[in-house]
Formats: sequence, C-alpha cells, structure tokens
Amino acid sequence: MSTLFLSNAQVFLPCLPSTSSTQHHQIVCKAGNESSPIVISRRSISLNLTATAAALFNAFDRANAAILEADDDEELLEKVKKDRKKRLEMQGFINSSAKETAFLQDVVYKLSKIGQALEKDDLSTATSVLVSSKDTEWLKNVNSTLNKLSSNDEEKTEVDIFNLSLGSLITSVSKNDVKASKVAFVASASAFEKWTALTGLDGQLKGL
Repeated sequence: MSTLFLSNAQVFLPCLPSTSSTQHHQIVCKAGNESSPIVISRRSISLNLTATAAALFNAFDRANAAILEADDDEELLEKVKKDRKKRLEMQGFINSSAKETAFLQDVVYKLSKIGQALEKDDLSTATSVLVSSKDTEWLKNVNSTLNKLSSNDEEKTEVDIFNLSLGSLITSVSKNDVKASKVAFVASASAFEKWTALTGLDGQLKGL
C-alpha cells in the first residue's frame, strides 16, 4: 500500500486501487477535507514517466552533441592556425631563398612546356625539355629542393610520387610512347601541384 502526495491535499490518506470494473487500473486518493476523490490512472502515470525519461535522454543527447561540436571546432581552429603558421614560415623562406624559388618556378615552366608538347603529340619537344643536353642539373636541383622543404610524411609521399612519375615520363618519351608519356605527365604534374598546396607554396609560384 502506497501513499501518493499531492500538492493540493492537506491531509493525506492511503491510496487504494479502485474496485471499479473499468478496463484500466486506477489509483484513488482522497484528501481528508475533500469529499470527491482524485483519480489517477496507472496508464497516465506510466505515460508521464516515459515522456519525462525521453525528454531527459534528448537533453542528454543535445548536450553531448554540443560538446562534440565544440571539440570539432577547436580541432579545426587549431588546424587552421597551424596551416597559417606554416604558410607564413614557407613564404618567409621563399622570400629569403631566391635559388630554391628559381628551381621550383623552373619546374612549373618545364611542366607547362611538356604539357603543351604532349597535347600535340610532340615527343621531340618534350624530350628536349626533359633531358636537354645543356640542362640536366635541374632534376637534381628540384629533387633536393622538394626534399628540403618537405616537413611531413604526406608531403614526402607526394615528392616520391613526383620523382617516380617524372622518371616514368622520361622513359616513356624516350621510347616514343605517347599514351604512356601523357599518363606519366598527368601523374607528375598532379603530385607537384598537390605538394605545393600542402606546403603552402601554391600561392608563391606563378603559373599554377
């Protein structure tokens, strides 16, 4: 036997199950100074409890979502700060290092010339740009510069892809394989472009 406390009751009497023959069970409570009973169905109590629990769970989910969103915002802000710092550092390096800048700018120029030649299936011009007898040091210079400016694994991976693709391009051109040359060119150009974006140099070089 339970006692249900109601805010509008002055004297509390035991709550007894109703003996009514209605389908749903009810609890009948009487206040000592009132003649009419207060009838509360068990079903309504159950529904109220369910609704309250659902509201609490929803509030808990919203609170968790807000916490996760705040964490994501902090991580994104931190990444933006690091990227900006890196770009400023790289910009300072480029401004103070004319030699490395010239090497990288030369890559952009040569890739542009090679791309134009391959569009016309002109392997002779592509070959002269890649392995000119007057200028074979550019490959070593570029490789050294790329490695020097790469500070993480992702950037170094793009350097490796660029070097491998460029080697494949030289081989394909020397074999007069137009299709393979075009595939290798796209791979090398894409790797170089991605590397400049990762290092923050995409805005410092002309022609990208």
